[in-house]
Amino acid sequence: MVFPNQNVPRWIIFLIDTFLVVFSLFASYMLRFEFTIPDVEVGPLIFAFPIYMLIRVSSFLIWKTYAGIIRYSGTEDSIRVIRAMLAGSLIMGFLNPIKYLLWDGAYFLPTSIIIIDSILSCALLIIFRLGVKMAYIEIKNPRSDRKSVVIYGAGEAGAITKRTIEGDLNSQSKVVAYIDDNPVKKGKRLEGAKVYHTSEYTRLIEKMPHEELIVSMQNPDPDKRRKVIDMALKGKVNVLNVPPVTTWINGELSVKQLKQVKIEDLLGRNIITLDDGNVGRQLEGKTVLVTGAAGSIGSGLMRRIANYNPGLLIALDQAESPLYELEIELRREYPDLKLDVVIGDIRQKERMKNIFNHFHPQVVFHAAAYKHVPMMELNPTEAVLTNVLGSKNMVDLSIEFNVDTFVLISTDKAVNPTNVMGSTKRVAEIYAQANDSKSSTKFITTRFGNVLGSNGSVIPLFKRQIEEGGPITVTHEKVTRYFMTIPEACQLVLEAGAMGNGGEIYVFDMGESVKILDLAKQMIKLSGLELGKDISIEVTGLRPGEKLYEELLNSAENTIKTHHPQIMIAKVRSQDLDRVNTDVDELISLFKAQDNNAVVKKIKSIVPEFKSKNSEFSKFDT
Repeated sequence: MVFPNQNVPRWIIFLIDTFLVVFSLFASYMLRFEFTIPDVEVGPLIFAFPIYMLIRVSSFLIWKTYAGIIRYSGTEDSIRVIRAMLAGSLIMGFLNPIKYLLWDGAYFLPTSIIIIDSILSCALLIIFRLGVKMAYIEIKNPRSDRKSVVIYGAGEAGAITKRTIEGDLNSQSKVVAYIDDNPVKKGKRLEGAKVYHTSEYTRLIEKMPHEELIVSMQNPDPDKRRKVIDMALKGKVNVLNVPPVTTWINGELSVKQLKQVKIEDLLGRNIITLDDGNVGRQLEGKTVLVTGAAGSIGSGLMRRIANYNPGLLIALDQAESPLYELEIELRREYPDLKLDVVIGDIRQKERMKNIFNHFHPQVVFHAAAYKHVPMMELNPTEAVLTNVLGSKNMVDLSIEFNVDTFVLISTDKAVNPTNVMGSTKRVAEIYAQANDSKSSTKFITTRFGNVLGSNGSVIPLFKRQIEEGGPITVTHEKVTRYFMTIPEACQLVLEAGAMGNGGEIYVFDMGESVKILDLAKQMIKLSGLELGKDISIEVTGLRPGEKLYEELLNSAENTIKTHHPQIMIAKVRSQDLDRVNTDVDELISLFKAQDNNAVVKKIKSIVPEFKSKNSEFSKFDT
């Protein structure tokens, strides 16, 4: 075998390097004197040669240029060679005036020879190493056996991705082309591969068949990225994603970091740009309490708030294990963060009062809630106890302990609710808003749709079903939902808390709703499976309380614009505080009797727009 598994002995590399610098010196003379060395230069060369070799060999020994494993040579090895050669050349340069002044009026070596030799010796030693590396890669992993890859993004990240793939000895890929949104780059070459415009990608799949598309752009336009990935999936091309630069190990990308594109990457849109100054002023140095801190939104809020240097950040939840894991993560990622972790149930007022009395929070983000529609439809009394009583406790204590800002995290299911979960969240909204005008605490509500990656999202369910071989279950062919990412949701909440004056319900421009059936089909394609052949989709029928389409605004509401084009304020009818207090107290008192019918009837009286769908409670709608 040309390249055995054992490493080449260092002394062989040392000898080859020695031979190369000898060759470099004589080649420098040949180049300098146009391939005919004058007789007058021969004597000084014979005199200087032993000293030259002593300097070069000493440089090898000092910088250990021979110590690297040649077939794995990289940037560090090249830098080591350059330093060794330049150091030796500088020493020779210093010897020239010394010999001229103290010896016979002649130079050690002509300055031009030293310069040419310095450049040539560096080049030869580096080329030798790279040549061995490339030969080893080709013998171990011939290009003809590698799968073809196209990179989406002909920029710096794309070039780094190509170098990473082709520089990895174990990589089974070769980059055959780039595609890019910028028409100026069309037809040009990057790292030896031609650049095509993204509009040509479908034809490129036919013209230049390839197995993978790698999305290397760090901040691509979501719509353009979605179209390109759709073209790839239709052409049965596997799609991978380059992670953000911040996650690269020691600032360098590795092939193992390339991951399958997730459905979240396709549904996510441009992240909202926060007014960091405004948010920072609200949170910096403040005592901030987050309820439901171990949940999807709660934990996302914790991570983001930690960046604003709060005086104290309090994580409150009753889920012991997730809260413990969140604590470990935050203490590792934010070692200077002042953090307190509290186990507690928002339904237990005495426990909550003790927490408020001990910490005196200035800002409260209330994310704790029951959110599963079908489960709450079967357990209305529990939905009332958590979503109504729990929220009431937090509102009342915020007023009692003079909290500056209280942000209620609500849901689009509170708009024209068709289920118990959405209607109980609407009751919480009403209670918080009604109390805003009668207290110094600013009560602000945020509404948004389904959160990608959350525990109750349909996406984790589809992933499990795909892993198990199917079928994927969809409740209805026409059901649609709005989706947003956890970062988007958390930014909305923080922005609302910072910009709100109290009493507002902030809603987010969710863009286009997503058809769940199409979502399932796309996830099947991303998994490399074929619908009807490898896996099937089964329509199970709408679940209790579920509706086909989600809404963001009540039909009786209108909106006003804010400084942010994606955030609006919903204007809702005002509620009399005394009437709201009476209704909410009566609703909570019904828990003791455990009469679901009575509970739901009372909710419907408080929220007249609550019309049950696909539920036994439809009988109470007129």
